[in-house]
Amino acid sequence: MNVEIKPMPFVNENATNILIREMGVVDTIRFLTQFSTGYGNYTEERRTMIESMTLDDIFSGIDRMKYLKL
Repeated sequence: MNVEIKPMPFVNENATNILIREMGVVDTIRFLTQFSTGYGNYTEERRTMIESMTLDDIFSGIDRMKYLKL
């Protein structure tokens, strides 16, 4: 059995075109961004952000999310 191995840029372009055709541009972008590795140090950034928070800050944030239905 012979299988033609296509270059990854070709495969990526074909897959992207199929996704756009079937799902639309916006949903394709949303789908593809979930595979992005991102940048920075999430753990350290999170630690820095929450270390100064009080319980009142946390509860207010929860109340805001409930109000906004997030």
